[in-house]
Amino acid sequence: MATEKAYKILAIQLGLSNSNAKSMIDRGLVYVGNKKVMVARGDLDVKTMFRVEKIEHAKTIFENDDILVVDKPAFVNSDEIERQYKPAVLLHRLDRETSGVLMLVKNEEFREKAIAEFRKDNVYKEYIAWVEGIISEPQDIDRPILTQKKNNKAYSNVSSKGKPARTEVTPDIVSANKTKIHCIIHNGRTHQIRAHLRYIDHPIVGDEQYGGRRAKRVMLHAYKVRLLGFEFVSPEPKTFINFE
Repeated sequence: MATEKAYKILAIQLGLSNSNAKSMIDRGLVYVGNKKVMVARGDLDVKTMFRVEKIEHAKTIFENDDILVVDKPAFVNSDEIERQYKPAVLLHRLDRETSGVLMLVKNEEFREKAIAEFRKDNVYKEYIAWVEGIISEPQDIDRPILTQKKNNKAYSNVSSKGKPARTEVTPDIVSANKTKIHCIIHNGRTHQIRAHLRYIDHPIVGDEQYGGRRAKRVMLHAYKVRLLGFEFVSPEPKTFINFE
């Protein structure tokens, strides 16, 4: 059986450059049957046929002279959105597989006002997530988070050495052995929701880094933000509504 690197086979099949093919695999978009290809440099049969999930386009939610708010699709880095909407710059970031409300600012004066609101915890941030197991009652997770970087990758965990972080969790729907929840976050630490939900033994579905089962994506969506009198909402993705 002849074998070749997965990304090279994909590049030939789709007529892409090797770097673009590798990027698709790294994003988690490439499947063989129903199994996600996890390692771009892994050897596969050269006759392997791939299926590639499509990435949705970012959509503008709101725009004025100060701020641009977009509905970020999953599998797109926040930095890519910033490059797409230059000269606006990111006010905050969402993880690559997290979808939803992403804010960019157009001038320094508004950016400074907005950052001051974040520092004072005056920004309302609500997320929707599907998590492992059954959550039947609201929970208030008030535990400090410590973030460390290894190989240019961030990882957070609950630690007495960390910075203050609070996440309010409200259950919405229970289906089989998983629960759809709404999370309101305070402080806004790196991977806060992911780390807090793992801490209470209810990791997000698809979040393998924090103990969740494998899925098409990390099932976390930035649903609503209120900032300086504005309210921005990103509709719940169809994959969340129809998730069984």
